[in-house]
Amino acid sequence: MGLACESQPTTSDETVVAGGTVMLKCLVEDPDDSSLQWSNPAQQTLYFGEKRALRDNRIQLERSTPNELTISISNVVLSDEGEYTCSIFTMPVRTAKALVTVLGIPQKPQISGYEMPIREEEMARLTCRSSGSKPAAKLRWKKGIKDLKDEGTDVMEDSNGKTFTVTSRVEFHVTKEDNDMEVTCTVDHESLQNTERSVTQKLQVYYKPTAKIEPNPQYPREGEKLRLQCEGQGNPVPQEFLWEKEGSDTPLQMNSESVLVFPFLNKSDSGTYVCTATSSMGSVIAKYNLDVNDLSQLPTPHIHSTPAPPPGPSQPITHLSMTTASSFTPAAVQDASPVPSSPGTYHAVIGGVVAVIVFLLLILLIFLGHYLIRHKGTYLTHEAKGSDDAPDADTAIINAEGGQASSDDKKEYFI
Repeated sequence: MGLACESQPTTSDETVVAGGTVMLKCLVEDPDDSSLQWSNPAQQTLYFGEKRALRDNRIQLERSTPNELTISISNVVLSDEGEYTCSIFTMPVRTAKALVTVLGIPQKPQISGYEMPIREEEMARLTCRSSGSKPAAKLRWKKGIKDLKDEGTDVMEDSNGKTFTVTSRVEFHVTKEDNDMEVTCTVDHESLQNTERSVTQKLQVYYKPTAKIEPNPQYPREGEKLRLQCEGQGNPVPQEFLWEKEGSDTPLQMNSESVLVFPFLNKSDSGTYVCTATSSMGSVIAKYNLDVNDLSQLPTPHIHSTPAPPPGPSQPITHLSMTTASSFTPAAVQDASPVPSSPGTYHAVIGGVVAVIVFLLLILLIFLGHYLIRHKGTYLTHEAKGSDDAPDADTAIINAEGGQASSDDKKEYFI
């Protein structure tokens, strides 16, 4: 009995992907001078020792010894699946079975049910299908990078009776964020050997438009050219723009042009302008407040210096009076900005600061003038003192000479 156990051939089950190659090995420790043989599930002999028995070029001898018989089958097809038998012809005949499993590779999945485009808030219903898998494959869904839970999976046997078709469905409400989003269906199966087969469907979602008004320049001034751009976004993009001014019964402009142009801006253009952008998904309104207002004219400062006081005994016999006036007219400033408007306040502060600076400069000029007046006078000397009261010329000369003789009487005064 121990000898019989040692002489029993041994084999192993094999799994192969359709189109691949399978190796069938049969070993025996005590061949008892007998040959090994491989036969297929239909009991047709493939090899008897080294001798080919079936004319099938896919089947090749790999190794033949008294203790081993190994063959290979290439380009395996689904019909190759089944039990293969290794036999050793002793008395009695001893055999061993090897089960060959052939995996059916699933076809690339296909997505159906998508109707382009889908409107915002509508339900998207997509179906993914893959055939030819054996055993039945599994399908999974993703929207972007997020997993989608399917609504159910159906498995049906194909007409060949060996492979299967798998169908999966998903449903979800779409939003505008789903526009251009990719939905992916991937098939998972052991025959793919760590590779993926998937299909992607990009969504196109129609959603309501949005709009905003952009001025150019940002802070327009009176007399300048102004362009108001109504920037509409959406899917589809708005193609019709209606421009109106609040308080006016007549539309300013209605066509595909999204720009409203003011060639020469003036104060009468002040007001609120309304842009209505329209697409097949609806209309949206954007408003812009145009404020062409001058800053209030700052009061013109007129500063007059007071006349110099009359000269006293020690002051010059002449004086200078000075009157100065200064006027400052700030440049007119207009402001146009989206509601609410604030640059007007900013310009008013700037104007006030400039006025204070001018006022201080005028005060400085007044003090400078006053200083110059005080230091300008008449230069007097008393070298001929005493000649004024002489009765005649000779006496005057004598008095003058006498006055010059006394150094104490010669004095100079500067006031």
